[in-house]
This record gives sequence, structure tokens and C-alpha cells, in this order.
Amino acid sequence: MQDLISKAAMLLEALPYIQKFSGETFVVKYGGSFMDSPDANVRNGVARDVVFLEAVEINPVVVHGGGKAITRAMEKAGLKANFIQGQRVTDEATAKIVDDVLSREINPEVVATINSLSGAAKGFAGPEIFKCRKIYLKSPEGEPLDIGYVGEVIEVNTAPLLECIAQGITPVISPTGRGEDGKIYNCNADVAAAQVAIALKAKRLVFMSDVPGLMRDPKDPSTVISHLQISEVDGLKRAGVIDKGMIPKVDSAVAAITAGVEKVSFVDGRVQHSVLLEIFTDEGVGTEVVM
Repeated sequence: MQDLISKAAMLLEALPYIQKFSGETFVVKYGGSFMDSPDANVRNGVARDVVFLEAVEINPVVVHGGGKAITRAMEKAGLKANFIQGQRVTDEATAKIVDDVLSREINPEVVATINSLSGAAKGFAGPEIFKCRKIYLKSPEGEPLDIGYVGEVIEVNTAPLLECIAQGITPVISPTGRGEDGKIYNCNADVAAAQVAIALKAKRLVFMSDVPGLMRDPKDPSTVISHLQISEVDGLKRAGVIDKGMIPKVDSAVAAITAGVEKVSFVDGRVQHSVLLEIFTDEGVGTEVVM
């Protein structure tokens, strides 16, 4: 009996959040090593959370990554993965592999999983949705570094996404884009997700990865920063707390919040139902970023 009462208490805790967010759009960036987990419960956990959001009339939009699968496909093709400042160097052959893996392998798998759990999802290859511009890195001497077909999302085609949302269907988008030269570019999935959230005027943006959140000590999960205001970001960068792969995530979070997204969360996708725990409980999990 006590277990049943506890379950009822959890539902009651979620109720005000369900009421508050009904009809709102939530963008979920789905990425991390947990995507490759041999445990189907782990792989399917995010899809179950998406189906739950659909059921309570919240409109989820998914942007997914797939870096490990890209690296495996490159190795199979005899290509060596090369990274500079955390960015994958992408020649034309690599760009094709990236788009094939993301848009024609991972994307249909995510869509099929959501649909198999009685949800409703539709996949979109990134170039259908994203326009991007080529980016250059800077060398230590300040010189521009050309890393190939790597782009930054600058425009989102919202029409097909809004059509899905109006029909109660979850759009699932791969993070590649069409460049100004008409070619396909590899894009950072965190930046792409933030641009989707901004374009759709989303209420919330959730970044899922395989770390518990933003940590003061990357080796100590107990140092997760549970609440972060964007005014604190520059100081944490100078202190080296925000570094490497967290930089595009945090910069994207700041851009989204500045543009009107209410809250951005960093959660651990390896934790079962971390999306629901972050959205529908008083304490939440991971790191929340706010104005």
C-alpha cells in the first residue's frame, strides 16, 4: 500500500508542472555514449520520456547526435577521425559519412523507437531544416584554421516542424546543414538544438549527455552546479570550470535564454527518465541554467 501511496504522491508532484507546460514546446538534444548502450532499457528510456511528454500535451522536438557511430563508420571506410579544438575535421568524404550515419541510420532508429512505444514521430535530415555557414577556428597565433565542411546553424526552416507539432507529431532532426555553397556540412548538435529552441520559441531546452551536469570538478559528480545564472558563465570559463565540450553547450544555453527560452537543463542520459525528473519534480536533476 505504501508503494501505491508513494506513486500517487509522485503524480501529484508532477501535476502542477503538467498543467503549467501543457501546449508548450520542449526541445531535447539527445546525445552521449548511452545512445550506444547494449541495454535496451537505457536506449529506449529517452523515447519513453518523449512519449510521456506527448501524452500530457507537451510538444517535444528532438535533435540528436551520433559522434561515436560516425567515428565507427569512418574507421570502416578507412578514414581516421581527427579533431581540432574539439571539432571534427570534415573533408567531403567525411561529410557524406556524417550525413549518412546521422540522417539515414540514427535518425530512423530514434523515430522507430518512439513510434514502437505508441508515440508519434517523424524524422528530418538536417539539410531539410538547417541552413549553416562555414566556420573557421583560430590557431594559437590567431590565424584562421580551415577544418573543412563544418558549419554553424544560422537559420531554421520551422514550417515542417510547426506542421508536425500541430498534428501532435514529434520532429526528430539530425544535426547536419546546407551551406551557402549548397553543400552539406557537419554541425554541432548543441548549437543546432539551441537554434531550434529559439526559432520555435520553446519553453525549455534539455541537453542530454553522459555527464551528470556542469561540475566544478569534472572528476567529482558531487560537485554538480545545480543552479547557474548566465551572469556567472564568464567567471566559470576563466576558472576553467566551463571547458572543452561544455563550452558549446553553455554558450548555446546562454543564447537560448537570452532569446527567451525560460530554462535550459543539462542532464545525464544514463539516468533513467532524467528528462521527466528534470521537468516534473521540485528538485530536478543535473544543472539548470536561467537568466
